[in-house]
Amino acid sequence: MRRMRIGLLTQWFDPEPGPAALPGMLATALAARGHEVQVLTGFPNYPTGRLAPGYRMARRRDEAVGATRIRRVALYPSHDRSALRRVANYGSFAVSALASGTPVLRGLDALWVGNSPISVALPMWFARYAHRVPVLLHVLDLWPDSVVASGFLGTGRLSRTVQRGMAGWCGAMYRSAARVACVSPGAVDLLAARGVPREKLRHIPMWADETPRPRAGDLRAELGLRPDQVVLVYAGALGEAQGLDSLIDACARVADPRLVCVIAGSGTTEERLRRRAEELGAANVRFLGHLPRERMPALMATGDVHYVSLRPGGMSAYTMPSKVQATLAAGRALLVAAEGDAADVARDSGAGITARPGDPDSIAAALRELCGLGREKLDLLGQAGRQHYERVFSVAAGAQRVERALSEVVHVHRR
Repeated sequence: MRRMRIGLLTQWFDPEPGPAALPGMLATALAARGHEVQVLTGFPNYPTGRLAPGYRMARRRDEAVGATRIRRVALYPSHDRSALRRVANYGSFAVSALASGTPVLRGLDALWVGNSPISVALPMWFARYAHRVPVLLHVLDLWPDSVVASGFLGTGRLSRTVQRGMAGWCGAMYRSAARVACVSPGAVDLLAARGVPREKLRHIPMWADETPRPRAGDLRAELGLRPDQVVLVYAGALGEAQGLDSLIDACARVADPRLVCVIAGSGTTEERLRRRAEELGAANVRFLGHLPRERMPALMATGDVHYVSLRPGGMSAYTMPSKVQATLAAGRALLVAAEGDAADVARDSGAGITARPGDPDSIAAALRELCGLGREKLDLLGQAGRQHYERVFSVAAGAQRVERALSEVVHVHRR
């Protein structure tokens, strides 16, 4: 494949951690494949809302990391639950990128755009129509669906008006892009149903954070666990969308003394879940609360199985939680209580089993099956998952798909 001048437009980038690190991995992988890469991004402030060490806010700042050039532009740093401050964060990056960043996008062969947040459309449209740079739009979050599910918009007439406005805005983004990539097959079908031409749509899964880290121990000794105990870990938000009440109910129905369910995280349903576990006498459930990010690798190593759960309906059928890729990459087994794409990955990878979401009896049966397998066989499931990750979800596989789609974008533009 010929060498291309590729742009990446994303509000999130290194040294921001977690999901914000994924565009940086793409930039590195494309540069390693021989392409010239120019990134347009903001000053790093995720997830704390404070600038990363070594940075001071300025109108713009240029950096170079190997063969990758980076233009950072000013933004309002924030990442809390305030809708107003979140809008200020998203909007300030969009305006600043338009005013101070788009000159570096001139003359590119193609532009990869991470669509979350959708305010990134402003610099994207300028590059597309003023600089005549064709676009591959990667739909990392479905808008307005994800915003509605988060509860940010509230309810009522104003909320419905905002939703319609967002839907129209996203439709314009899809129309202006030469190709639209989705992270799950279900999202491809959904956008096709919303009028995006099938020939424009591509399935390009996202990868996990593959940043090398020191090998982590686990928390088994700290938690006082026996060698034969099977640990199921849920780590993440404790909200309505996750439907974790059914997990508590299921654990209360499993009498096998080998089962230990560890729940780490916080959210709106935390206190309710704690009370429910106490009321049901679910002594096999332990709540760790919110853990610091640096302890997450040890928690991942602690779990023989990791739990992915989504309440039935809504976005569940076409949502791909990032913990699916993270668990596969870590070589751990999966228990998925969700519909659609996430459940398909658990089955296709050979890394785990599925249960009916919201059904405590089905989940309890799955927990008994996991205990019956034991830790050694669960480790084999994790190894199968790691192999599947390398083939399907790794950054190397993702960069190859992105490269192919960008080449199509260039071809369509020239034709």
